[in-house]
Amino acid sequence: MHRLLFGACLTCAITGSIFTGSVWAHDDNKIIVETLTKTSQSWDGETLPAYEAGQPEITMLKFTIPAKTRLKTHRHPFINAGILLKGELTVFTEDNKTLHLKAGDTIVELVNRWHYGANEGDEPAEIIIFYAGQQGMPITIIKSASD
Repeated sequence: MHRLLFGACLTCAITGSIFTGSVWAHDDNKIIVETLTKTSQSWDGETLPAYEAGQPEITMLKFTIPAKTRLKTHRHPFINAGILLKGELTVFTEDNKTLHLKAGDTIVELVNRWHYGANEGDEPAEIIIFYAGQQGMPITIIKSASD
């Protein structure tokens, strides 16, 4: 029950789906709520896994990836989503699927699948990622030579 409630609250907080169209300020000042992403699938169309049992832990990270930089191959054991603020970023999977992001694009990352991102552009890329993890567990696992 707590996982369902947590998932629903997180979804509402991120997407504003319950609050769309509501007035959230006094007088003529209105807060505009836009749904940027609402999905149950990662960017490659795979269905996201069910939440794990345990104490939820939300992590928000901002990455600045220099131009012409490739991240290490990695995977995420938990659901995460982000928005590219600046620049461009391309995500690659081991089975040759790719996703090209430009500033303003959102991404729902792959879960438990090896992938990497690369900034192939001429300027830094900035992305904010929200991780719906579990307390005491890593949000990213870097691929080793034995994986």
